[in-house]
Amino acid sequence: MSSRSLLFLVLSLFALAVQAADTPAGPETAEAAAAKAGVSIDDVRTFTAVYNLVKQAYVDDVGDKRLMEAAIKGLLSGLDPHSEYLDPRQLSDLTEGTSGAYDGLGLEVLTIDGVLRVVSPIDDTPAERGGIKPGDIITRIDGKAVSAENVNESVEQLRGNPGSSVVLTVLHEGESAPVDITLKREKIKVASVRVRWLEPAYAYVRVTQFQEDTGGELKRKLARLRGKDSSLRGVVLDLRSNPGGLLTAAVEVSDVFLDSGTIVTTRGRLNDTDLSFSATPGDLTDGAPLVILVDRGTASAAEIVAGALKDNHRGLILGQKTFGKGSVQTVLPLEDGHAVKLTTARYYTPANISIQATGIVPDIELRDLKLAVRDAAPSLMTSERDLPNHLKGENEKSESSTANTEAPPLDDYALNEAVHVLKAMALRKPEPAAPAKG
Repeated sequence: MSSRSLLFLVLSLFALAVQAADTPAGPETAEAAAAKAGVSIDDVRTFTAVYNLVKQAYVDDVGDKRLMEAAIKGLLSGLDPHSEYLDPRQLSDLTEGTSGAYDGLGLEVLTIDGVLRVVSPIDDTPAERGGIKPGDIITRIDGKAVSAENVNESVEQLRGNPGSSVVLTVLHEGESAPVDITLKREKIKVASVRVRWLEPAYAYVRVTQFQEDTGGELKRKLARLRGKDSSLRGVVLDLRSNPGGLLTAAVEVSDVFLDSGTIVTTRGRLNDTDLSFSATPGDLTDGAPLVILVDRGTASAAEIVAGALKDNHRGLILGQKTFGKGSVQTVLPLEDGHAVKLTTARYYTPANISIQATGIVPDIELRDLKLAVRDAAPSLMTSERDLPNHLKGENEKSESSTANTEAPPLDDYALNEAVHVLKAMALRKPEPAAPAKG
């Protein structure tokens, strides 16, 4: 929207308020007429007075365009942290984020009262490899302090040409002093889904964020993992540090694990924001036991998936309470390539629960711990199998039988616990009946 159009809008509102004030007293007062018009005479006068004071008395000459854009950004930022005015560059960055390719550090951040807070780093990106964690606060970028006045420009500094370096001064959650972390920007190509075997018949599914093709990517990779072997005794769905993404992608991922039931509903002031999404027949995991890993960085669309699976009693939520972003944003285009990202609805889990600002509480809560190898004296033999020339057991497996599996990392406490819980769930689930032979 051009500065001329914006100025015309303000002047139109002022004229409308003046017209309401000049309306002869009758069935409704001038104040009532102004209220019905949606604008207060006093508010327009105050805005105009402040605008003129800035134009006349501010230490530097400020152009109309800069003032009007600042007014719009202030209007939107005063609503909630997720509504914002987007210039063409920011709109392009947003589009790149949903497609899964952009130049930068791999960070999902949130600006709150001038503070730049990390929602979560994306897996295998400079931010994640550099030690950035959910909840961290970025206080400086290349030595320049992040403040309420420059927070939007600071966000843009996180992007840049691949190969260029940036120094982030980061205050880790729970620490008293910030640290400097030097990161090198890359072409971020985020594969939103990773799938592998943890053990025979136990699958691990990691979803890093919800992009346009995340649902289709999950279906393809899961089918390829299983191949001709249809046995599946359990699945770990890892949504930790997943900042969210597209609502439609969250619905598709939820549908992979559900055979029926509501996934999510959204409600807002406009009729077209009142939507309901339901699962379609066909659980692609055949109802195998499911454990969903979450943490404080699990947000937005990732919380939709966790809420859908929890309320449909499809899986067990394991980890920490989630971020608590239960709102839906819509991108509304304006002139000249600008747009407004506006919060237009709240979403509700199948149990009609809004998790806005409260998050999803896990069924089993875990602290943020790490496992470590305990120091012990070396042992030459631990079992019959370690004895030289031991008698070959009828059920002894060769080393190659586990070549296609990858055990959870030793220091990943939550994932190790998820596997233990999953095996306990699998013991309670009856084995699938063998197909009849004709």
